[in-house]
Amino acid sequence: MSITVEGPIEVPPGLRNVVVTETRLGDVRGDEGFYHYREYSAIELSRAKTVEDVWFLMYEGRLPTAAELATFSETIAPLRVLPAEVQAALPAIAAAGSAFNPLAGLRTALSLLAAARELPPVWDADPVRRKADAMLVCAVTPTILAALYRLREGLEPLEPRADLSTAANWLYLVTGQEPTEAKARAIEHYLISTIDHGFNASTFTARVIASTGADVVSAVAGAIGAFSGPLHGGAPDRALASLDEIGTPDRIDDWVRAKVSAGDRIMGFGHAVYRTEDPRSLMLRDIARDLGGDLVDFTTTVEQRIVEVLAELKPGRNLYANVEFYAGVVMSLCDLPRAMFTPTFATSRVIGWTANILEQSEDPKIIRPAARYVGPPPPVAVPIDRT
Repeated sequence: MSITVEGPIEVPPGLRNVVVTETRLGDVRGDEGFYHYREYSAIELSRAKTVEDVWFLMYEGRLPTAAELATFSETIAPLRVLPAEVQAALPAIAAAGSAFNPLAGLRTALSLLAAARELPPVWDADPVRRKADAMLVCAVTPTILAALYRLREGLEPLEPRADLSTAANWLYLVTGQEPTEAKARAIEHYLISTIDHGFNASTFTARVIASTGADVVSAVAGAIGAFSGPLHGGAPDRALASLDEIGTPDRIDDWVRAKVSAGDRIMGFGHAVYRTEDPRSLMLRDIARDLGGDLVDFTTTVEQRIVEVLAELKPGRNLYANVEFYAGVVMSLCDLPRAMFTPTFATSRVIGWTANILEQSEDPKIIRPAARYVGPPPPVAVPIDRT
């Protein structure tokens, strides 16, 4: 897309609804409650395909044949193993700080990986090398995050298993147990549904950095920084914490009214794009119900009543449960600790980030917007006297 304009263009805060480029990767149609990867419904892909299928789709533009899927999976497996330089640094990274910060640790470890593997700027790399670097980053991200968690817990990191799928391997690396088929598939549904989601803050950040010609890890590290914000990727554990605060069904109304009265955000409800129910939340609700249990029964009761109270207190706002609300429930039912909810999100979204980085690297134009200066009017003479 090429548009020539004279002078600055005024845009709404947050660049809302501003089209900045063209993409072949997918889109979110918020008014319809629908989003897609390439030409396929993301939710249908989540229900019918594997992470590896959709990863291939995002990179290659089509779903793989059985033979291509086998080759792709065989290519990914050895890339999960960390270089010795990165393995050696993980204990210090995991121990840093008084609180466990897995996304900060991931940024640090990936930066070391880029140095160890000498990842070139995408500007200097051909498409084959760019794709190889992108695959490497996606493959090692779960290994790094799981190792950091286990080290922080005083446990030995585990070696990734080539015989397990991306989803099953993630659960194994974190918990130390090979998951049941039902739990592995539940997490796979979630992972696929969160691979990409339009030009959100982290994806846009990745593309801005890629537009400078920087290496793949630099772009991913910037995306992780954006993603770490609680208004973006940091809500699954907070949504589950809300269920803890509520405790029992008879406390739902008072809890919601107190939150709204205080001007607090109710984590897990509302979305910047959707004006209908979040299709990811609907799918995860079904998955949670399939897994079953008291937590699921309580969660569905809380969801229904929060939506009703919000409709009363904020008429016309159409505030529904978003992906984070049921994501935390599903991950908890699959034995993932709360500290690893947002990292689980990151293990899938990195596929979407790198797909966007690869697409952006095809465009030689750097992203360089403008800002309107609103400070004191210049020029003012620079004072020389220091007295």
